[in-house]
Amino acid sequence: MRTKVHGIVRGLVFFLVAALVALLVSLVVKWLWNWLMPGLFGLHVISFWQALGVLVLSKILFSGFHARPGASRDWRTRFIRRWDQMTPEEREKFRAGLDKRCGPAGSSPASTEA
Repeated sequence: MRTKVHGIVRGLVFFLVAALVALLVSLVVKWLWNWLMPGLFGLHVISFWQALGVLVLSKILFSGFHARPGASRDWRTRFIRRWDQMTPEEREKFRAGLDKRCGPAGSSPASTEA
């Protein structure tokens, strides 16, 4: 029961911190936009919600929604660690399973049909 409550509290704290960060960053974007853009380019002043929209749009356009940095390499590290712990019999069984599902290594679909 204690771990469940701890998880709920952690989730709420994460949500509150994320909301606070979004609020602060949106206010900074709004302040910078309203300070720079009307004078430089003759654009209109924006509201908080428009600043939040600009922030989300820039996130989508310039970086997308990826996993945390370095997460794409984590699977390789875990795989190498597991591979090193396998016995030769387990490695052979793993290779046989891959061959069964994916075909032998180095073969192309054209060569298996002929």
